[in-house]
Amino acid sequence: MFDAIKIKDQCVEWIRKFFEENGPGCNAIVGISGGKDSSITAALCVEALGRDRVIGVLMPKGEQHDIGMAYKLVNHLGIKHYVVNIKDAVDALLNSMPEGLEISEQSRTNLPARIRMATLYAIGQSSNGRVANTCNLSEDWVGYSTRYGDAAGDFSPLSHLTVTELKEVGRILGVPSELVDKVPIDGLCGKTDEENLGFTYAELDVYIRTGKIDDQAKKELIDRKHKANLFKLQLMPSFDPKIGE
Repeated sequence: MFDAIKIKDQCVEWIRKFFEENGPGCNAIVGISGGKDSSITAALCVEALGRDRVIGVLMPKGEQHDIGMAYKLVNHLGIKHYVVNIKDAVDALLNSMPEGLEISEQSRTNLPARIRMATLYAIGQSSNGRVANTCNLSEDWVGYSTRYGDAAGDFSPLSHLTVTELKEVGRILGVPSELVDKVPIDGLCGKTDEENLGFTYAELDVYIRTGKIDDQAKKELIDRKHKANLFKLQLMPSFDPKIGE
């Protein structure tokens, strides 16, 4: 049985150890979307390091209809935060692309996530910081992240927890229920995660932990996504000439 209190305490201690070994006195930089992942990551960092060493970064692209949830989180935790609207940066890059090059829809979808990560690192390097990765096991399992976007970071508190499990941790941390149970959206194309994926996180989480799923078509879809996206979880392949052998 999943012990949320034990896992929360272990994760808090892991974060403390990471910072002791990889940046004593550094700040945790967390991109705040207003969703459960960033909210729980920030709350874990506050418990591990104290609110004075956690900096939240809100990064809307133009108007963000649910940005009030992000403000709710930083106010709840009492952490310093910055707001950086990335719309001009996204538009400037797209407008600077070579004439005649047709920008794919996937490129347009992933570009904001990569600009957000560049923003987090710019703030981190200007604020004595280490950037938090906020992805969870469920998302990573099926590749539901942007490589070198939200899949990047210096430390990852949630990458071995499913959505179901991290929600339990969030409740133990006292994160407001509106944030823990907020319907997840990708923040890029306007659809919910589950609409994009073709199955629910509840179905996925049970399958990850037990291998059980009733719908054969969904099983095949999950397996296909997992296999196709394993490269995102591995180090970049590099040629080794084995000189001297």
